[in-house]
Amino acid sequence: MASRLYRLGRWAAAHGWRVLGGWIALLALFGVLAGTISSPMTTVVQIPDAKFMDVMDHLGEEIPEVAGTVGTAVFSTEDGTAMTREQRAAVQDVIADWEGLDHVTTVVDPFETQATLDEGRQDYAEGQRQLKAGEKQLWQGIFDWDGARRLQAIGERNLAEAERTDPDSAETVMLRAGVESGRADIAAGREQLEQGRAKILEAREQLADAGVVLDAAEGVRFVSKDGSAALSQIGFDIDPQSLAPEDREAVVAAAEALREVGVEANFGTEIMFESSVMGIGEVIGLATAALVLLVMLGSVVAAGLPLLVALLGVAVAVAAAVATTVFFEMHSMTPALALMLGLAVGIDYTLFIVNRHRGQLLAGMSVVESVGRAVGTAGNAVVFAGATVVVALAALVLSGMPILGQMGLVAAGAVVSAVLMSITLGPALLGLLGTRIISRRAWRRAAAPQAHVGLEEEHGGWYVRMVTARPWVTVGAVVVLLGLMAWPLSQLRLGLPDGSSEPEGSSPHTAYVTVADKFGPGMNGPLLVVADLPEGATEKDATEATTGITQGLLQYDGVDAVMPVGQSEDHSTLAFQVVLESGPTEEATTDTVHAMLETLPNLGADTGTDIGITGATVANIEISERLSSALVPYLSVVVGLSLLILMAVFRSVVVPLIATGGFLLSVAAAFGALVAVFQWGWLGGLFGVHTPGPLMSFGPILLIGVLFGLAMDYQMFLVSGMREAWAHGQAPRAAVRSGFTHGVKVVTAAAAIMVAVFGGFVFSHMVMIRPIGFGLAIGVLVDAWLVRMTLTPALMHLLGEKAWWLPKWLDRILPDLDVEGAKLASVQSPSGPARPQERELVDA
Repeated sequence: MASRLYRLGRWAAAHGWRVLGGWIALLALFGVLAGTISSPMTTVVQIPDAKFMDVMDHLGEEIPEVAGTVGTAVFSTEDGTAMTREQRAAVQDVIADWEGLDHVTTVVDPFETQATLDEGRQDYAEGQRQLKAGEKQLWQGIFDWDGARRLQAIGERNLAEAERTDPDSAETVMLRAGVESGRADIAAGREQLEQGRAKILEAREQLADAGVVLDAAEGVRFVSKDGSAALSQIGFDIDPQSLAPEDREAVVAAAEALREVGVEANFGTEIMFESSVMGIGEVIGLATAALVLLVMLGSVVAAGLPLLVALLGVAVAVAAAVATTVFFEMHSMTPALALMLGLAVGIDYTLFIVNRHRGQLLAGMSVVESVGRAVGTAGNAVVFAGATVVVALAALVLSGMPILGQMGLVAAGAVVSAVLMSITLGPALLGLLGTRIISRRAWRRAAAPQAHVGLEEEHGGWYVRMVTARPWVTVGAVVVLLGLMAWPLSQLRLGLPDGSSEPEGSSPHTAYVTVADKFGPGMNGPLLVVADLPEGATEKDATEATTGITQGLLQYDGVDAVMPVGQSEDHSTLAFQVVLESGPTEEATTDTVHAMLETLPNLGADTGTDIGITGATVANIEISERLSSALVPYLSVVVGLSLLILMAVFRSVVVPLIATGGFLLSVAAAFGALVAVFQWGWLGGLFGVHTPGPLMSFGPILLIGVLFGLAMDYQMFLVSGMREAWAHGQAPRAAVRSGFTHGVKVVTAAAAIMVAVFGGFVFSHMVMIRPIGFGLAIGVLVDAWLVRMTLTPALMHLLGEKAWWLPKWLDRILPDLDVEGAKLASVQSPSGPARPQERELVDA
């Protein structure tokens, strides 16, 4: 492997323009494809075999108008007063415009809907008045009938007396006719009273059912009580997040005219979400990385080369990924993750090769030979490190979650691109630059008589002596510190971001806050309950079921309102909107949803009714729990992979255990910091966390995959130097110090670059990427400094010779990876120092 990379490096250095032209041509090809055939990104997260999806699909078949995809729009007056007639008319004009846009199927007019709800309550009040009047009439009729019945009884007695004394007299005949007529009237009166009583009972029952429904829906409003805000929903024929940007922009643009009448329109994250890959935070992170490179390498040319290679590498990877959206739907965070990771590893990997090349040039090696050997040694380590990251990311497909598999594979593609760029384009540019990669000052310093005196001090010898002077104290201090950082991990909650997570002042955040303030927090994420009645259900059955289910739903803790929102044509399927007292990401909401999932089937068991629950809030909870359940199995795979890889690299049983244990400490500390900042809100103002909430559900598993790969990088570049020194005869503890000073400078710079790049994403314009950037920045900082540069040397010092113990039988079966390219030492290298004035151009 090392010899092949050596030859590749020499060839690339000798054919720099060809290599550069080939990569630029490939970038142009992918760029054209991405700009012409790509499809819009989405922020929807879906998982296979999800219960909420089954319920939603069934609802779509039975009541499609309820199951349709919608976006939220909130209108509010700029001065906070009730909307005037002119402002309401302007809002309704905008709604009319929306109804004519492409892909828009329905738009809820909040004023008409609220008027309908209010009329329903007025009709109910009128119905109660009429019921009371009818009951009064019924009682009056009963009283009159009872009086007639009493008179009839007197007539019956008189007739009986007449029949007994003079049955054939004219008076008796007339009395008999009157009594018989009275009997018919009494019977008819009874029948009328029974009919009236039945109508009264029916009306009373209907009003009672209506009262239950109206009372249950009391908390649902579409115009706020103070009249200053109105809530609308826009229905689309496809997921609004899959709409072309111009279609979503048309929705927003149609509402711009409202500002002229003092009304502001804000939209939920379904309509307004950020899908661009690069923002100001990322640019700042990249600029910080450039500054670190400039400080380390000492020249603009040398500092610019790793940046250029990384940018071209990530551009190729992201363009290729975007082009593939013609075949499948891609989550908007996928290319952002690839960008973040591709930039970080691309800069680091190229830096490792450039650093080795510069050292060899200063030692007197020619440019072409130095490039070849740098690629064969440092480049060999880069390939191995990149392969480790790729395997860890690709293993995300084992989670069973398509979105994680997608993110992992695309990010792995970015790492592959970074590795290929670093071992081809990097050497090509080094060949083209010749000796200009080193500044004149560096040449003069290298030529000075005492150039290498105090080199150990310059490269961190003082630090490694400090951490190994009292190793037990060092180990204890690091473990305690990381334990304290990891402590908040016990309170970890997972979820998906909503409007509350958006930047303060943005349209989605303003919409979320307005809805919560004016209509209640639960209106930001209402639940959908779907009931399937037994076969052959009638309209009456549906009405009775609606009342019973509504009453049952109101019994759950945390339920604020229940409103029937749909019924299938055959009366077999009912849909209810359930508004909770808490917001979508609050823990109380999760508790209520769990209670419903466990007991809703019992609500319809007596009548044979099947009841399910769905909606965005339920989806987020189920997705988060599914992703959480995949965390431990994936971590087990990564830990097992870590042990096997490190055992083969370092040919030791103990070193892999130290490395893996340190990795777990780094992950725990990063998760703890995430919980403290993004879930608890500590230092929230500094990091732009204005509404703390659960961590993004697929963030932890992504962090594990990425941090594993990066941790193995630092482990290899530091500890491989220790092993090399030990293998060349140094005492174990002396080897720890010399190996540390050999690699600490480049590892420090690499870690600083990683922290800078990841830290830039903490302030990203994409809310979903922020906690991942923060977790990676903290994880890299902790792993590089506390674990690899502090804990590991201390433990290696304590173990001494035992650190390199490996059973003989295992030594025989483990492959010889030669990560450091030691076999290249046998290759004869040209002698003769290179001079800065040569500015040599490499020939073939």
